[in-house]
Amino acid sequence: MDSVDCAKQKIRAVIAGSRVPEDPGHADNTLKWLLHLQPDVGVALQLAALAHDIDRAIEEVKVQRADFDDYNAFKAAHARHGAELLRPILTACDVARDIVDETCRLVTIHEVGGDPDADLLKDADSISYFDVNLPLYYQREGWAETKRRSLWGYQRLSARARKIVGNIDYEEGAINRLLREVIHDKSVRLYGC
Repeated sequence: MDSVDCAKQKIRAVIAGSRVPEDPGHADNTLKWLLHLQPDVGVALQLAALAHDIDRAIEEVKVQRADFDDYNAFKAAHARHGAELLRPILTACDVARDIVDETCRLVTIHEVGGDPDADLLKDADSISYFDVNLPLYYQREGWAETKRRSLWGYQRLSARARKIVGNIDYEEGAINRLLREVIHDKSVRLYGC
């Protein structure tokens, strides 16, 4: 097994231990969307897509939302901690140092983007939230919290990604109504959307 396959296998094994039921599917789905948006992405970006939420998979050390008053501060801490957890996994698999550094950099900024690769990862992650996570999030958190989280996620999508999310259709009518409200919410438009 080569170093990248080793890393993917170990990342998937860690994420499989998450108590959040959508996490394993979200990791692979984020990679799927990344490759859909840009099929020729490099190894670092592919590894970052799989591992971007690795922080959530290790219950004993994960960053807790309740410890933060500001949702964006929570997401930034989650991303930084994920990169810290990821580095030893990649290193143990003998992934080349430049790929380790770039993968960890991308995980650190996956919530905010800031350059073409990070923006691509942010879009893939956000599309996957709507594609895979939203129905389970809704079951667990209810309408109000899911709408708040979905508005946050929709605001960070590029125009291209918004078109993709706009075409998602859920089996449950209530979730479709929630998504349509998010898409048509006036506050989203105030942010240049």
